[in-house]
Amino acid sequence: MIRTRRNPAPLLLALTLALPAAAAAAGSMSSPAAASTADTSDVRVAIPRPTGQYEVGRDTLHLVDAGRRDPWMPTAARELMVSVYYPARTGGSAAPYMSVDEARLLLKGQRLDTVFKAGQLAGVSTNAHLNARPVGGRHPLVVLSPGFTLNRATLTTLAEDLASKGYVVALVDHAYESFGTTFPGGRTLTCVACETVESAPTDEAEKELMAKAAVNRAADLSFVIDRLTRPVRSAPAWRHWQMIDPRRIGAAGHSLGGNAAASVMAADQRVRAGVNLDGSFFAPVAVSGLGRRPFLMLGTKVQHSPGAADTTWTRDWPRLDGWKRWLTVADSGHFTFIDLPILGAQVGIVDPSAPLSGKRSGEITTAYVGAFFDQHLRGENQPLLNGPSPANPEVAFHNP
Repeated sequence: MIRTRRNPAPLLLALTLALPAAAAAAGSMSSPAAASTADTSDVRVAIPRPTGQYEVGRDTLHLVDAGRRDPWMPTAARELMVSVYYPARTGGSAAPYMSVDEARLLLKGQRLDTVFKAGQLAGVSTNAHLNARPVGGRHPLVVLSPGFTLNRATLTTLAEDLASKGYVVALVDHAYESFGTTFPGGRTLTCVACETVESAPTDEAEKELMAKAAVNRAADLSFVIDRLTRPVRSAPAWRHWQMIDPRRIGAAGHSLGGNAAASVMAADQRVRAGVNLDGSFFAPVAVSGLGRRPFLMLGTKVQHSPGAADTTWTRDWPRLDGWKRWLTVADSGHFTFIDLPILGAQVGIVDPSAPLSGKRSGEITTAYVGAFFDQHLRGENQPLLNGPSPANPEVAFHNP
């Protein structure tokens, strides 16, 4: 990664993208920052309707790991904000997308504050409902981790879609690792981790910090699994915890969150399957593998094809010792796998370097991640994962 002191934003944006030095040196991030000139501030923006059979409920949890110090703020215990999505029958009011403070800080950090209003982003229409009545039965759990600097809300499309298909989804915000995360009482924590990484003396030191962040996120995800599946005496962390089948747990994440998914599999045998969405393996997959458990890598064609700029996928592919797939998406960018292209398209924000439509971005991500977990947590054979398909010509399969 390039070194810069006068303006830290390009470096932090490159870290958000998890790009190696050769790509980062080319300039700034590939973000959806080209907007139409029309005033779209009054356009109502919405998350796409989920594809599953169930309605979606959502609860929000504030979890504190009192036994662990925060790596970025060692005087404090590690805190997490968790949105729990679940299959539901009926619901009450619509769940909010994010707070105005979170939206303002995210837009400023991604240099989108001149083309997208904070209130507009905070007011995105979601499909989840508060106080929704859950469906019966036991359901697989998927823990989700967002990209570095990004709020957990940016994975709402994927979380809602999985929940509509019968999964409980725990979408985690890692304190001090996003541009802004709002905690109870209205306090909003900013990205101390960004400042720490930027102040590292060398590129190698930066990469070491990112590797430690991935491993620490793995500990966060294990803690969330503990709190959702092992209620403490009479005070379970989540009121519907009995919905979860603790024998069927998966992990997925975007960018650094994808690295965390692999790291939690290495550390926690309860996690049976994992997905990396366009993330570099700053923390390498162990040479000994992941205990023959399945893993999916889904990324951009430009950065993550065999022989492309991010060499960590080529390095770690042979170490994945179970069922595995390496897929890339043509015309995609780093944000293809999260909400931003979907929302941006609705207000005329486009990324010329990643022309895949917001609609297809969401469809591809939810289809392949959903099929992966259906096959490996439910035992349902998914032909979509067997090879290229006419319905998804953008998706290439690799086996170097």
